[in-house]
Amino acid sequence: MPLEAVNYIMIALGALVIAASYWGMYLERSVDGVFALFISPVTLIGAYLWVAFGLLYRPKAAKK
Repeated sequence: MPLEAVNYIMIALGALVIAASYWGMYLERSVDGVFALFISPVTLIGAYLWVAFGLLYRPKAAKK
């Protein structure tokens, strides 16, 4: 199997942070708000990078 459980957990956490960031911008309802201008862009970039890392991450095989 190409992806393991750890990969799916990392992808799910990234998707949760992405959804929370967009939801926070929706709740603020201001284009010039602090969340929309400063907090959300940083969290979105980090979450998208985290999802990409979760897709590419390969856990080391257990030594026998």
